[in-house]
Amino acid sequence: MSELPEWYVITGGPSSGKTTIISRLSEKGYYVVPEAARILIDNELALGKSLEEIRINELEFQRKVLKLKIEIESKTPQDKIVLFDRAMPDSIAYYKVCEGNADEVMRFCKEKRYKKIFFLEQLPFEKDYARIEDEMLANKLSMLLKQAYMDLNYDVVSVPPVDVDERLKLILSEIR
Repeated sequence: MSELPEWYVITGGPSSGKTTIISRLSEKGYYVVPEAARILIDNELALGKSLEEIRINELEFQRKVLKLKIEIESKTPQDKIVLFDRAMPDSIAYYKVCEGNADEVMRFCKEKRYKKIFFLEQLPFEKDYARIEDEMLANKLSMLLKQAYMDLNYDVVSVPPVDVDERLKLILSEIR
């Protein structure tokens, strides 16, 4: 088996601080890949669509997100440390929530492996421009996300809900 690329995933439920962590890692000069769902939402909003229009059919939205993840990963360098804001296995949890067949995601999850998964424990829930989830759904997604990675036999590192600098310190200590 070939050696895994130095690809790491920052994941967790909605409002767990992923975007903040990814932004800080980018500021420190790390190669980061933003969340595919936010890229898709931002592109659609720029075309004049509302969030409601973009996500009217959640399963179709999740299929578009998965397609974008596949495209992004195909262009991601294999020879450097990369930190993803969510990755393929996250789609398993989202498909389950919208009652889609997660089997269509599994094929892609088995094609690529990541070095390590950093699971951000939930912070107090906050709504933002791209989020449709409420606190209850965010908590459910949090559990499903962690389970998806564990079911795929990943080394999942839990990152407690402490301040950003402490979270960064923990993550960086695991990738250096």
